[in-house]
Amino acid sequence: LLPATRADLLSRLGRTADAVAAYDEAITLATNDTERTFLQTRRARMEREV
Repeated sequence: LLPATRADLLSRLGRTADAVAAYDEAITLATNDTERTFLQTRRARMEREV
């Protein structure tokens, strides 16, 4: 949960590159497909902003 929360906060601060990295970590640690899909969608949104 911490990497996903960190990613969200970083994205809100406009630190897109850092948010993408945090989403990558969160995706790696995700324990189920639903969570992983949600995080991948959020990450994709961030990547479009880089």
